[in-house]
Amino acid sequence: MREAFLNYKLKFACRDSFLIEYYLEECYMSKKIINVVAAAIEKDGKIFCAQRPEGKSLGGYWEFPGGKVEGNESLQEALEREIREELECAIIVGELLLTVDHSYPDFNIRMHCFLCSASDKKLTLNEHINALWLTPEEMLDLDWAEADKPIVRLLTK
Repeated sequence: MREAFLNYKLKFACRDSFLIEYYLEECYMSKKIINVVAAAIEKDGKIFCAQRPEGKSLGGYWEFPGGKVEGNESLQEALEREIREELECAIIVGELLLTVDHSYPDFNIRMHCFLCSASDKKLTLNEHINALWLTPEEMLDLDWAEADKPIVRLLTK
């Protein structure tokens, strides 16, 4: 867990920096860490982007679909299950793009995002209110959930 915090650790050039660093570490470590997976589903040079429904956590923000890892699932198994539930679609899980540690006000997540392809042509939105297939450059115009932003930046490089 300490390694996750180190990604957020700030460097201060003041006499009492150790107190500030200790406070930040205590705040981060006191919240539950949720292990999640996400799919950057690619088709014809475009990536599938999904918008979360209003009234839910992070409502209205855009994300890469996915969800929590349950029990003894591997990351790939969790991702296949989540996409089947959310989009009624089978996917082929490819390479791990990026693992992001992010702290939201009420929880911390460790999100593992994989590059995927859809084996089904039709995707059904069971959990999202909107979806778009966008080029990486077009994705920059959306209002992304904070944890997804590093993935968007990686895909646009």
